Amino acid sequence: NAITLAKMASGTDGNIISYDASGNPVAIATGSDGQILTSTGAGSPPAFETPAGGGKVLQVIQSVSNTATYPTNSWTDVTGSSISITPSSSSSKILYIFNTGGLCGGDTRGLIMKILRGTTQIRRLNRYGYSTVTLGAVPIFLTYLDSPNTTSAVTYKIQAAEQNTSGAWEINDAAETAGAVVIAMEIAG
Repeated sequence: NAITLAKMASGTDGNIISYDASGNPVAIATGSDGQILTSTGAGSPPAFETPAGGGKVLQVIQSVSNTATYPTNSWTDVTGSSISITPSSSSSKILYIFNTGGLCGGDTRGLIMKILRGTTQIRRLNRYGYSTVTLGAVPIFLTYLDSPNTTSAVTYKIQAAEQNTSGAWEINDAAETAGAVVIAMEIAG
């Protein structure tokens, strides 16, 4: 109680008093709005720093389509699965989400699907659908968290191909599935 506020040296509004490595009192400079006080390790006083920005959603783009696609034995672009997004930072990640439904007819129906960034395959699903059914509805939900490492526009899409020729597939029949929804989200890295 020997030291009163009146006896202390003047400081700057918002400064915090701490101790340096020698045990002497030291004033920590005032931080800016939104900064947080963090430890800088043993032997040095804490400091105000901007919090890490990773994990925040920076932008969301959505598209809806009611146009059906009829895949064949070769890779076919799935209508309504394409979406373009321009990342604001090369460290951002892009979360791609595609949701629709399909109808498969005939026995031993297999469908293979892949997600592409531009022309580069980034994810592949080797088998989708039923094995022995004459007609069946199949939910189709594909998602992938990508790191494109660019600030240029990036386009994502899905391609599909049948694994055999008996029967047929239909993806995104609006009358049966209420259309396809595709979403691209930029997540801060």
